[in-house]
Amino acid sequence: MRRFTGDTLLVATHNQGKLEEIAHLLAPYGIKITSAKAHGLPEPEETGTTFVENAQIKAHAAAKATGLPALADDSGLEVAALDGAPGVYTADWAETPTGRDFVMAMRKVHDALEAKSALYPRRARFCCTLVLAWPDGHDEVFPGTMDGQMIWPMRGDQGHGYDPVFQPDGYDLTFGEMDRWQKNKISHRADAFAKLVKIFDPT
Repeated sequence: MRRFTGDTLLVATHNQGKLEEIAHLLAPYGIKITSAKAHGLPEPEETGTTFVENAQIKAHAAAKATGLPALADDSGLEVAALDGAPGVYTADWAETPTGRDFVMAMRKVHDALEAKSALYPRRARFCCTLVLAWPDGHDEVFPGTMDGQMIWPMRGDQGHGYDPVFQPDGYDLTFGEMDRWQKNKISHRADAFAKLVKIFDPT
């Protein structure tokens, strides 16, 4: 595994919340964080068929454009009874002509499970893949997952996306009912981050 030895990392996102989360995570390592938005970078088209491919597209595009090491992620929900759908198309299931509607998307998942008479528990997992790319084309991949089950009706108004219908293993609450910081300690992104930070540790 290649170690990160620079002092500046570009986070390939236009999402301010995600940027702040990563900056907080890396604060102990004294790394300066900048963003794709700060550099005026466009969001590349995500044409991959896996989380790894889409994260690589974003990370390499940013690294090539700026000459800085770049970190990108791609994440989504995989439902076992739906053969892994919505998967890399998790956000697409929420698209409408006027923006994303995740209540609609959650209902779409529920309706698909009902149509298949899927057995309970309806197993699912959230996936997050982080890719750190260097300007020379090298990259390192850090996958994270959180297993759980789909529930209905929706519960909770915290979090975002499909959080109100996902109950992680070992908890009675959905992600939508959890405090943000509680969720961030156990989530699929936390799992991936725990692997990522080893690349910044000089020991």
